[in-house]
Amino acid sequence: MSGWQTRGVPDDRIDLDSLIGAWRGALQAAHAALRSAGLDHDISGSDLGLRTRRLSDERTEMVAVLGAFANDRYARPRLVRLLGSPVETRKLLGLPAGIEACVFNVDGILVASAALHAEAWREMFNQFVSRRIERTGLPYAAFSRRIDYPRLIHGRSREDAVRAFLESRGISLSEGESDDPPESDTVHGLANRKNALLLKRLDEHGIRAFDGARLYLQLAHDAGLQCAVVSGSTTTRALLARSDLSTLIDECVDGNTAQRDHLRRKPEPDMHLAACHRLGVAPGRTALFETTADGVLAGRAGGFGLVVIVDQNGNTAALNAAGADRVVTDLGEVLEHELGAPAKATARP
Repeated sequence: MSGWQTRGVPDDRIDLDSLIGAWRGALQAAHAALRSAGLDHDISGSDLGLRTRRLSDERTEMVAVLGAFANDRYARPRLVRLLGSPVETRKLLGLPAGIEACVFNVDGILVASAALHAEAWREMFNQFVSRRIERTGLPYAAFSRRIDYPRLIHGRSREDAVRAFLESRGISLSEGESDDPPESDTVHGLANRKNALLLKRLDEHGIRAFDGARLYLQLAHDAGLQCAVVSGSTTTRALLARSDLSTLIDECVDGNTAQRDHLRRKPEPDMHLAACHRLGVAPGRTALFETTADGVLAGRAGGFGLVVIVDQNGNTAALNAAGADRVVTDLGEVLEHELGAPAKATARP
């Protein structure tokens, strides 16, 4: 191992996550084999102790070698995946005893998809408004990300968002059908046009998962916890695929699920409870990760064992008052905190 030269190897040639995952699997397998041999008395106690120490030394050496590649503050913390057992890994996650699963909102926790959605909405509506002005001569206001997105779009289904925007401009369109082509000036046509623009942006620009979120999901996977995502977007699976998170997610409850199963959106807990049902884990044994006061209300109404809010807008006091168990700025903050202060709370029954 010591002969492995790390200098002069460009970082972009190294898939650090894959290396860490492969070595963690190998080290765990070796540890399990030694433990089994000891229990079966296939090797003596002294020999078992010697081999266990050698394995520990190899783990330490591997951390040092990979640390040469992890030469920035985002990559280096991933090495904690090599350091602990599944029990120790659970402590890093900051979860109380009894938690068996995690349910995550997607935007603002795993990926920064709101900006991508907002730009697709802006492009679609402004194309529509421009053609409408040319045809009617009426001075319709363009779409504003700052004003219209939070007031008319966020938290609504695509069709409801289209209806809200049209109503705000005094425009009436026919509903159309769910499979209307994106070129159709109907409610469903505009909704489908926005979806097509979003997918185009994903193809052109991609989307990156937050580093802290990726590491948190990897550690949850290492600890044997099941993970689900909840999102009102119908493009959630595409977002997960483009951000390389799909393999870390066991179940997905998205806008398509909500429409098909008539699930109410936040602050109602319907979608979150559907995620628990799919995982086969009771809400009281599940940690919920959300971003807003509505998410807190959904978690409390659903009886979740822990409600963690990821907030980047400085609303900690209001979110705590709403009933959040914990408010952080990102999932990486949980890991940084727990490296020095493991959680000792207990999940709700």
